[in-house]
Amino acid sequence: MTGRLVVLTTILLAACSPNLGTDLTRASAKSAVRPVLAQRMPGVNAEPAVNCVIDNASSTEIRALASDAVTGPTEATVQTVAGVLGRPGTVTCLQAAIPQMRL
Repeated sequence: MTGRLVVLTTILLAACSPNLGTDLTRASAKSAVRPVLAQRMPGVNAEPAVNCVIDNASSTEIRALASDAVTGPTEATVQTVAGVLGRPGTVTCLQAAIPQMRL
């Protein structure tokens, strides 16, 4: 119920203010990415990695990830995150954000 409320609020606010809508969509997407990265990178502060994934995801991917925040991560979430993690821009971002991480 809470997840649906977040998505509904995101949609309604996006209609009022594009920037606010974008920020809320990105925040929702981050909440779907965090558990995926926590599982893939145990013991690493996931927040910088979450930011790298969101910063390098397309707007379509961000919207899909935000939708996944309602139900929790799915296999599609994992595949989307894995695809974004493999991009050169994401790798560069991760190397800068988490220097101790070996890629």
